[in-house]
Amino acid sequence: MTTLVLGLVLGGTYALLALGLTLQYGIARIMNLAYGEVTLLAAFALVFLFQSAGMSPLLAIILIGPAGYLTGWLLYTVMMQPLVQRSRGKPGKLEVDSILATFGLLFVLQGIMLVLFGANFTSISYLDQGVNVLGVSVALNRLIAFAICLVAGLGLIVLLTRSRWGLILRAVALTPGSAPLVGIDVNKVSRQGFALGTALASVGGASIAMYQTFSANDGVVFTMKALIIVIMGGVGNVAGALAAGFALGLVETFVATTFDPGLTLAATFTIFLAVLIWRPQGLFGRRS
Repeated sequence: MTTLVLGLVLGGTYALLALGLTLQYGIARIMNLAYGEVTLLAAFALVFLFQSAGMSPLLAIILIGPAGYLTGWLLYTVMMQPLVQRSRGKPGKLEVDSILATFGLLFVLQGIMLVLFGANFTSISYLDQGVNVLGVSVALNRLIAFAICLVAGLGLIVLLTRSRWGLILRAVALTPGSAPLVGIDVNKVSRQGFALGTALASVGGASIAMYQTFSANDGVVFTMKALIIVIMGGVGNVAGALAAGFALGLVETFVATTFDPGLTLAATFTIFLAVLIWRPQGLFGRRS
């Protein structure tokens, strides 16, 4: 029961992180290797607002989400738009160029965080008292982070399946070449998808900051775990990313409590390699 409860709480955070990367790649066709650094920037922003401005982390998250969307919008306009224009008519070129560009952006953002916040581990103390859940004591801040991730994830699914804007996003993700035939501005929608993915990364990073210790060098870990979940769930599959995120949280918690915490990363990459070899379309993806 301890493994189940703690695994689901951890998996909720992983799922939210993966949703943002799923949107960015599925809609905008951009593989963002600086995704983890954006997540960390949001985490440091929450710590700064909490410690320096005395702002409640819950209120800070409400501000960080829209700020993340604006950041993603500007980043796409300034940095990604030239890559998109240069790749027209050249299949696969945008993916390669975006990997190279965001790889450079990774080190720029990491350097900025090291200068501003240093390399030491950072954490805050906020609502860390234990709450009994099915006989398991779970810190209240973890439950709040789990609730935020669950609401954001389910809200995104409803948005994509029940709204006209969600229908347009899915149309661009599935058939970007045919979408303009029905009057859809693919470039505008791709920018919105990238910005929405950045907002989700920001909310996820702020949620992590409420209960987890982190440093400016941890961005690559968040990027790799988000990428693993995206591949496990099927690229562009929102529901699959949610399910894969919870599954990864359960696996890591099981390995940490049953064997050794140092083996969690090895277990994660073992699952990743197995999925790539035996089911490359993802556990929840469809064969083309």
